[in-house]
This record gives sequence, structure tokens and C-alpha cells, in this order.
Amino acid sequence: MSSNATRTEAAPDPVASDLIGSGIEGGLGDQVQAWLQRVRSGDMGALPAVGGLVVLGILFSTLSPFFLTERNFANLLNQAATLVVLGMALVFVLLLGEIDLSAGVTGGVGMALFVVLNSVWGIPWPLALLVGFGFGILTGAMIGFFVARVGIPSFVVTLGLFLGFQGLALVIIGPGGLYRLQVPELIALQNGNLPVWGGWVMLLIMLLISAAMSLWDRSRRARAGVPNRAVSLVYIKLAVIAVVGGAVVFVLNQDRGQSVNAVQGVPYVVPVVLVILWVGTFVLDRTRFGRYIYAIGGNAEAARRSGVKVRWVKWWAFVIGSSLAVFSALLAVSRVGSVDATVGRDIVLSGVAAAVVGGVSLFGGRGRLVHAAIGALVIATITNGLALLNLPAGVNLLVTGGVLILAATVDAVSRLRSGGGRT
Repeated sequence: MSSNATRTEAAPDPVASDLIGSGIEGGLGDQVQAWLQRVRSGDMGALPAVGGLVVLGILFSTLSPFFLTERNFANLLNQAATLVVLGMALVFVLLLGEIDLSAGVTGGVGMALFVVLNSVWGIPWPLALLVGFGFGILTGAMIGFFVARVGIPSFVVTLGLFLGFQGLALVIIGPGGLYRLQVPELIALQNGNLPVWGGWVMLLIMLLISAAMSLWDRSRRARAGVPNRAVSLVYIKLAVIAVVGGAVVFVLNQDRGQSVNAVQGVPYVVPVVLVILWVGTFVLDRTRFGRYIYAIGGNAEAARRSGVKVRWVKWWAFVIGSSLAVFSALLAVSRVGSVDATVGRDIVLSGVAAAVVGGVSLFGGRGRLVHAAIGALVIATITNGLALLNLPAGVNLLVTGGVLILAATVDAVSRLRSGGGRT
């Protein structure tokens, strides 16, 4: 999927052009005008996915009285966690204009190795889990070698691994074999909850980190003589996190049990996924490596001539993607409590769909981790809502496929509008 075709950039925003070099801080009105200009030029980011998520929420809450219950909301977050992490794993590869069709089965084989080493061979679970992640790292390195060094298209390499690793999983576990996950700490990832006060502490930490990062960014831009965004945007961002996060924590802290024992609190998997999202976003937005990924996705040849070590960046991107894919499989295994030879086989295309639906471009160079997370929530909401309506599984596939085609169409049209189409 990679392409070195020359791409033209969108016309510069006049507001941004006036601000750059002036050393002044753009006002809120200027920032809004610049954002509207980007939307009109086709760079809508996650806006369609957010709109779709709102529409789906209204639709399913109208059709099913169970959709907006505390129990279903917590269940939806647990369901989405695996897909969110896999979608974020694929973002690192998609930003380069590449693809990894083997991500799901890579995670499945990693979990197969883990459970067999732990359950059959008696190896302590931390060491066995390390071997599973080691398999993901080696797989990513191998893909990076064939793609970046040998020059084989990533589609071909990862399709071959997608087929081959299914056989490897069968060899490790055996056809029809199944092993129970017997590690309480790992089972709790998808089945345990923070104490009631833990959710509020999590929200406070999120606010402090967001405020600190925003102030740090403003300080760096001021030292570099680059205009800052309006400080009111920082306040708005923190207010949105406080309101939305507070509402989520409040709902999850309600008792959603159906027995004498209370079940309440934010699921453990929520802060775990948020940490991955924050670290990955930091890498892509605030490190040289992240800037190189976007540069290569925009124009690999131009990046190479600018001194970027394209091969090494691609190599590391596949390593990161495969490692996160193993963690995604760990969340899937934690949820069901067992490992078989089919783990990860059917989810990888949903991971690609999550990224694309969220606004990550299939052509590279555009998208963020949070976009994949939002796209994964859209797909998980479709699956959850249709299940509540007792519709056949085939309907779920039809709807998800239609949403993916619509998202890909929006991506292609937006690139044409912004002047970034292929020549």
C-alpha cells in the first residue's frame, strides 16, 4: 500500500500564515477559523466518527431500553478495549502507508506460547508472558526486514504471515485445543474494577497530565518563537475532560450487579488503555520518531532525501505494532478466560476498519491514535447495539462493512479536496 507518488500540499491557511513568524498568540476566533478552513479543505479528522458515535448512541438508546444502562456501558468499554488497542497498533503502520494483516494472529500465537509455557511447562507466568511479547517483537522485526530492506510489499508479507501463523497456532495448541487462563492478575484486566475512589483519582491524574503537557507545549513553542494556540483552548480541553470524564466515572461507579454483591467502579482495562493511548500519542506528536513517521507517510522519498532513515523507522513501526497486537490479544484472552487456536484470527480486519473509520488515512501521513480509539468505539457500539436488538450476526458484518466503505470514501474524497490525491 505504500506509495512514493508526489503529493501536493493543501493551500496554506491565511490565518495560520499571518500568525507564523509574528511571534504572537492566535486568538480563539483565529483558531476556530483555521479549524473550519481545514474541515472545508477536507481534513475532517475524527469529526465524522464522532458524529456517527452520537447518532448510533441516540439510535440504539431509542430502540433498546438496555443500551444506556450502567451495566451495558461498562460491558461496551470492555468489549471495545481489545479493538481499541489493536486499532492503535495498526495506526503506526498505516501512517507509513503500509498495512499489517498479520497483527491479529501474531497476538494469537503470542498468547498461545504464553499459555502453553505457563500451563504445560510450568514456567512462571511473568516469564511466559515475556516470551509471548518477545514473539510479537520478533515478528515485527521480521516484517520490517522484508518490507524495508528486501522491498516486498507489506500486504504480501503480512498476508503470508496471516496464513502461516494460523497453522503455527494449531501446532502449538492443537486443533480443537483450549487452555484456561489461570492467572488471576491477568483475568482481572477485563473482569476487575477500580474502587469507587479510584475512578476519581484516575480522572484527577488525567487532568493534571493534560494541563502539564499543555503548559509544556506552550513553553516549548514560546522558546522556539512559534505562535501558541489560544490559552482558552487549553481551558476548554480541560473542561471537556472534566465533564465527560466525570460523567463516565459517575456512571461506572453505580452498582450494576444483579446479585447481593455490588459491582461498581471503573474497569481496570480503562486506565490501562488510556496509558497506552497517552504514551503512543506522546511518541507520535512530541518525538522526532513520530515526526519521521508522518513525513514518510506523506512522501517517503522526500523524507529519505532529508536525511530520515526510512528503513529503521519502518522497522520500528512494525515492531511497535506487533507488540501492541500481542497486548490486544492479551485483553481478548483476559475477557473470555481461555486461549485457543482461533485467537486473533477474525479481528485484524476490524482493527483496520477501526482506524479508517476513525479518520486514519489508508494512504499514510494523516491520523492519530485517538482517531483509531474513536473508530473502535463506533464499531463496538454497532456490535453491542445490534446484539441488544437480537439481530443476526450477519447484519453486524453488513453494517460494519458499509461503515468502512463510507469511511474510506470520505478519506478519498477529502484527499482530493485537499489536493493530496495521487497524480
